[in-house]
Amino acid sequence: MHQTRFDQVPTSQFSSGHGFFPDEVVLQILSRLPIKSLFRSKTVCKLWCRLVSDKYFIQLYNELAMKNSMLLVEVSESSGLKSSLICVDDQKGVCEFDLGFLKDRVKVRASCNGLLCCSSIPDKGVYYVCNPMTREFKFLPKSRERNVTRFYPDGETTLVGLACNLASQKFNVVLAGYHRTFGHRPDGTFKCMIYDSETNKWRKFITFQDDQFSHMNKNQVMFVNGALHWLTGGGCSCILVLDLEYDMWRKMSLPDELNCGMGNRFYLLELDGCLSVIQISDTWMKIWVLKDYVREEWRLVDTVSLRCIKGLVPGIFPICQTGEYVLLATHKQILVFHRKSRVWKEMYSVKNSSTLPLWYSAHSFRSTISSCH
Repeated sequence: MHQTRFDQVPTSQFSSGHGFFPDEVVLQILSRLPIKSLFRSKTVCKLWCRLVSDKYFIQLYNELAMKNSMLLVEVSESSGLKSSLICVDDQKGVCEFDLGFLKDRVKVRASCNGLLCCSSIPDKGVYYVCNPMTREFKFLPKSRERNVTRFYPDGETTLVGLACNLASQKFNVVLAGYHRTFGHRPDGTFKCMIYDSETNKWRKFITFQDDQFSHMNKNQVMFVNGALHWLTGGGCSCILVLDLEYDMWRKMSLPDELNCGMGNRFYLLELDGCLSVIQISDTWMKIWVLKDYVREEWRLVDTVSLRCIKGLVPGIFPICQTGEYVLLATHKQILVFHRKSRVWKEMYSVKNSSTLPLWYSAHSFRSTISSCH
């Protein structure tokens, strides 16, 4: 069946009561709509209805969406029985949405390019991948491996990663952790399970690792250059890299100029498609970007004074960034730092008591038309 390419649609197709617009202008306008508004516009005409499934438009929409990094955080009530997801956008402010369409109590474990990987709270070992904006989701098949409680020490995987390739619309889910044979003590083996959306199957490989990870290290997993990256804990950290093409672990060095002394904390983020490390001390926030991935060449791109928020520094955590701003979470607040104006602004604060700090469940998020199927 012949399909109309939207870059070849006659101008008259986009006529309105107030005149005519070139098709590319209309596409540029629609590609800047929030996803919910875009889906409502499907009722305007048959052509617009087909937009959300057109490869050209999806690519255009996602390219723009990738430039706007948002912060997604789970806010729990003091009882711990009810929680909501808050999305903080520097441009559009704060909105709330839920994952009720999954019909399960879940915890967000990883985020990548518009998709979320969630684990079931009542059923260990059950995972979903979903797009919370389109409400599309996929229940991941259980692997043939024995029960997930073979992970050490508490039955939960140490690392959960999600890699979403927007160009191919394919994704991988990674579950990795220290492994113990049933009835035996852990022996240092590190088991890695990788789900491939293209084959709808899991694959496994086992290595030996001795790395440690803080809670923030586990949350901040970055998909860059076809690989997943985690910052390790301990004395002077490094970056643990999982190559998804060859199923291999390797390590990457941090900037030589990093001060690993007391009072310095490091966080792994992404900036314009590159890995980025943010160092926070008592008075400064320094931002490095990995400009040459192969040669591992880092560049210091910004140094920010923290004196005006001095009281918040011990409990502040950078979550995501663009070239224009950095979004950070504290115990009860979400802050934004605008890099050009050097101005700090509060974007959101918890009004009532919460069971966990906001930074504990904060993830970077982008609103894209990413498919789970």
